Amino acid sequence: MLKRFKRDGKKGFTLVELIVVLVILAILAALLVPALTGYIDKAKKKQIIAETRQAVMAAQTVVDEMYGARSDGTDVEDTEIQGKKTEIATLGEVTESCIEDITLENNKIDTLVYTKNGKTCTYRAEPAADEEMYEVN
Repeated sequence: MLKRFKRDGKKGFTLVELIVVLVILAILAALLVPALTGYIDKAKKKQIIAETRQAVMAAQTVVDEMYGARSDGTDVEDTEIQGKKTEIATLGEVTESCIEDITLENNKIDTLVYTKNGKTCTYRAEPAADEEMYEVN
């Protein structure tokens, strides 16, 4: 069998063939890496918006429960809801340390700031005309 390979003159790939293949792979990688990076950034943005949404819903639930438990009908204060971050995080299935700030307006969540992995998402109940409800920085 060894004699057969020697007779045919085929010992493997030449150096030029290997270099051509490597150049083609490098070109493909150079084209694909920026595209994949864009998809990863979009996915991270959607993830932080989803987690912020969960935190907002959980915070509103906690505020509603606190307001419903009051017999005098007074509004829930911002300082009271700040103290309930553990309960909000548990209910919303998010990390407590990621919930930065919560403000209320008439027992409704007005703003909530959520930070994770260096990205900050701010929820505004009534955004300005040029803003979105969930803004990621």
